[in-house]
Amino acid sequence: MRARLAALDSTMIVWIVLLISVVVGSIITAIEGRNFFSVGNIDNVLTTMTILGLIAIGQTLVILAGSLDLSVPFVVSLSSVLAGGIMAGQTSNIVLGVVAALAVAVVFGLVNGLIVSLLHVHGFIATLGTGLVVSGYLGSNYQGSHGSAPYAFRLLDATRIGPVPVATLIMLACAGLAVLMLRRTRLGHHLYAVGGNADVARMSGLRTQVPIIAAHVICSVTAALAGLLLLARLGVGQPTVGSQGGYDLMSIAAVVLGGTLLAGGKGSIVGTIAGVGIFAVLDNVMGVMELNPFLKDVVRGIVIVVAVAVYARREIDRRPERFGSAAPAETTEVAR
Repeated sequence: MRARLAALDSTMIVWIVLLISVVVGSIITAIEGRNFFSVGNIDNVLTTMTILGLIAIGQTLVILAGSLDLSVPFVVSLSSVLAGGIMAGQTSNIVLGVVAALAVAVVFGLVNGLIVSLLHVHGFIATLGTGLVVSGYLGSNYQGSHGSAPYAFRLLDATRIGPVPVATLIMLACAGLAVLMLRRTRLGHHLYAVGGNADVARMSGLRTQVPIIAAHVICSVTAALAGLLLLARLGVGQPTVGSQGGYDLMSIAAVVLGGTLLAGGKGSIVGTIAGVGIFAVLDNVMGVMELNPFLKDVVRGIVIVVAVAVYARREIDRRPERFGSAAPAETTEVAR
């Protein structure tokens, strides 16, 4: 039994935990007189997953490359007010608003990537600095809501295919593309190599700047997509919608909960989606139980610490004993 548990990787573990969370959550919800699997409740869970999931996908790529991105909430807010201002309630301006928000996100991610890769400033400090610049710009130029989304654009959040929101399908499509990129493309393999050991990757002939810049650009684009979906949901651009959601730390927490190594080089998008799902189920169940919001943060914090402790313990157990007798015995068996 212990050997079988040891054979599970972190992605399998987090999906098992998600399944357990759903089972326990459905029991608690039933005790409260509600049905966890009702269409409305499933819709609530998927909607909660969508925005954080999009941001966490980009954050996973950045962390795999050995960096961090704390500017994502400000990119969310910036894309929201920028697209809302351009659309101004006119259906004909939807394409221009979306293209402008994504183009600004690409430039912003490019700046982050260049600072990290060429100036060798750690992503934590670099993105904190650029995020504060955007925060200052938003605070000084936008007071309250700005612009408005036309009805056709708001359908993006209101439309459902069965019980699944279209916005959630967009998030899952982005996750699928990210998985393909990591598994099937040279850029994906280079992301793992640079995050695992940048010096070894450089000596192996890799251009270590390219994966880092690409990861930051993709992360900013996914954050901008999240901002556009929030614009569709709220109907107006909000300069504080990203920071109020705490998407910087929550996205990092979801990535770590999903089994990605914070130091980089190891992890998966599939695990991250499961991590986001666990947070969504916890929030849903705690909402049904009407728990104090501060107590929710306590529960989230405990879950994150326990998950990281389990992953760390598994890594320690897998290390071979330096002076133990197991390794020589196995070597003897092989020699025979």
